[in-house]
Amino acid sequence: MDRTLNFDTARDLLLGCVSPVTTEYVPLAESAGRILADDLCASENVPPFDRSPYDGYALCASDTEGASEDYPVTFQILEEVPAGAVPTIPVTSMTATKILTGAPIPKGADTVIPYELTHFTKETVTIFAPLLSGSNIVRTGEDICKGQLLAGKGTLIDTGLMGTLASQGVSSPLVYRHPLVGIISTGNEVVEINEPLASGKIRNSNRYTLAAALETIGCDSFYLGIAGDSPEEIAALITKGLSQCDALLLTGGVSVGDYDFTPVAMERAGVEIITHGINIKPGMACAYGVKNGKLVCGLSGNPASSLTNFYAVAQPALKKLTGRNDFLPEEITVTLKNEFKKKSLATRLLRGKLELSDGTVTLVCPKDQGNVVLSSTIGCNAMGIVPAGSGPLAAGTKLKGFII
Repeated sequence: MDRTLNFDTARDLLLGCVSPVTTEYVPLAESAGRILADDLCASENVPPFDRSPYDGYALCASDTEGASEDYPVTFQILEEVPAGAVPTIPVTSMTATKILTGAPIPKGADTVIPYELTHFTKETVTIFAPLLSGSNIVRTGEDICKGQLLAGKGTLIDTGLMGTLASQGVSSPLVYRHPLVGIISTGNEVVEINEPLASGKIRNSNRYTLAAALETIGCDSFYLGIAGDSPEEIAALITKGLSQCDALLLTGGVSVGDYDFTPVAMERAGVEIITHGINIKPGMACAYGVKNGKLVCGLSGNPASSLTNFYAVAQPALKKLTGRNDFLPEEITVTLKNEFKKKSLATRLLRGKLELSDGTVTLVCPKDQGNVVLSSTIGCNAMGIVPAGSGPLAAGTKLKGFII
């Protein structure tokens, strides 16, 4: 096993092997969380016309020059224009149009005064202060200008982008389809969660842990089953999975023990091994490969180990598969909330929860960071990177890290 490869080097090797999946059109109402597969350029101005931000009166500002409490100016009201209607009479000197929020500005008017700043009747409106030309008008294209790049290919459709698509009349955006990622569990000791737990057996938690991790990044999972400690069984499931899925995740059998057959099985299935093992803890045991542009990710059978390796190495490549252009993890600097007493001969990834305290982002790490301690991953949303060769770390130590 090659344990000299850094996790970010392994990550970059995987990134170089994958390309986004194919695209599809989906109804806008179903597009939240999908990845835009084409640049979105504005085909229309938003708003498409000059409009009023208030209920008030549209008039010509020059007619209010010199207006005051002692010398008010009175205008004749021409018509009332609610939102959705169109003015029919141009504003001329000493006339005004009663206008409601969202309605178009009539020709001849260059300002709007809110009704609460006036005295009005059905026929007239009186102004008690001078107005500035151009005030209180929402201009054509103030939100979006025609031709403007609104979002690039590879952007996640969030609430703002979904509303923007609607404002441009896009009823079916082009998006990347959800990649289908197969999950294979290995090991004679692994049983499904609804089976009796006989002596020496463990429940298949990895299947559900990884399915949840895949869902959070926009991948669909497809469970292919459990293969025993047999290279033939594992290779058969890999071959089946590659015929149906865009990528594969396997857990177990990636170390160098007598029953660790996953790398051998990968090669038997025609997978080219990229790396067997990387220099991190936990998660050192792994095997990554590719066949026909499809990633095969062999992770440790230890739950916390497999998750650490997934977040550090596999997740960015799978995000790239979804079509995202922000597939690299968001790097941050954190301060350890609590001490970490162990030495770190290899690069160590500490899982923890981010907490904002007195303006400082701290990483609160569970005390037990062991390979098999799955429960300590609950609620974790970041990793702190401890450099190789580090000794015990005191509370307050600053570390580089990344969001998971």
